[in-house]
Amino acid sequence: MSDTKTKKRQYVIHMIITAVALGIIGYSLLLEHARHSQPVASIHVLSPITLAPESLTARAAIVYDPSDGQILFSKNSEMQLPLASLTKLMTADAALSVMSATSSVRFSKQALATEGSSGFKVGETWPLGKLIRYSLLVSSNQGMAAVAESAGGQAFIEQMNTHAQDMSLAQTYFLDPTGLDLTTETAGAYGSPHDVAMLAADFYRSHPSYFESTLTPDSDKIIGPNKIALAAVTAAPLFDIPGLIGAKTGYTDLAGGNLVVIFDESLGHPLVAVVLHSTEQGRYSDIHALINAVRTQQ
Repeated sequence: MSDTKTKKRQYVIHMIITAVALGIIGYSLLLEHARHSQPVASIHVLSPITLAPESLTARAAIVYDPSDGQILFSKNSEMQLPLASLTKLMTADAALSVMSATSSVRFSKQALATEGSSGFKVGETWPLGKLIRYSLLVSSNQGMAAVAESAGGQAFIEQMNTHAQDMSLAQTYFLDPTGLDLTTETAGAYGSPHDVAMLAADFYRSHPSYFESTLTPDSDKIIGPNKIALAAVTAAPLFDIPGLIGAKTGYTDLAGGNLVVIFDESLGHPLVAVVLHSTEQGRYSDIHALINAVRTQQ
């Protein structure tokens, strides 16, 4: 075969390969354009609910939709009030940001001097993750005091406040890791229903299993080395709510009854409801009223 014919054949083959390559590239670009041209699925936008503020015992409340930032209900939702044990959500969140869940937490005499008895002993050690789950479930002040002590003591309180600032929680600040009243006039932590809703939504996004464990005791995850018997689960009065994901209670003389819950309005669409400065029992009926309003008015 002559050089001329060989070169001609090579040229033809080259052109065919080039055409095929360009065709593949063109098809890929077409698919990419089509993919980006698909209409974005619309978010299920919920309607604000109608509920007379005076029908709630709570002084302040909110129902918040984290999916789009919409406030579905508000009663003094920017009011700064004592947080009581809702503080423990920030203690847990901040501790998990600076320590591993497998880090060892040792109980000191100082931690066990904190109000409330959960059966811990001086020198006892727990993995951080298990201790947080237990302390959220039964609202253990001693457990969270030990967590804060291991995470840095007083410097950790500043870390909690920095965490709040980073999250733009404008009405929130912490003086201790439990939320217990420090005096008859000063609470251990302050915040608003709006801030609590933002904190709870963020904590659930970052640590869903920890928030969910506030409702579902799991001995493999909760019980520590000394097999401490579980105390009463503080969120038990909410167990009849369908779609309940997690809850945290709080109560002190200054705070009254506080409660934050996350629940599914529909499958995969969680909402946050918060009541502050209710009564010990009124916080539960308040939350039931808010959730019922959401589900009957959509």
